[in-house]
Amino acid sequence: MSHNPGTTHGETSPTGTDWAQTAALHLAKDGGGLLDDFKAVRHAPLADLVRYIALLSPEKREDYEIELVGNHRMKVAEIMDLYAAKDFPHAG
Repeated sequence: MSHNPGTTHGETSPTGTDWAQTAALHLAKDGGGLLDDFKAVRHAPLADLVRYIALLSPEKREDYEIELVGNHRMKVAEIMDLYAAKDFPHAG
């Protein structure tokens, strides 16, 4: 996870997650590879993508992954852990 500042004042969240960092939504079956960023379904702040996936039906969630800078791909279990974090911006 990123440990970059998560707010305009420079403090990080209790989990160290930068909810505002730009992430990419990918189809899980996409597999990555050369020019992977051009195959992203959507780019948005991490919190928005986590919220999007969490609100899908459990079956549909399996279709997606979130990629963070540095080629870290999060699968459903990790995404749902983020959604359950105490500092997740649910109202955002």
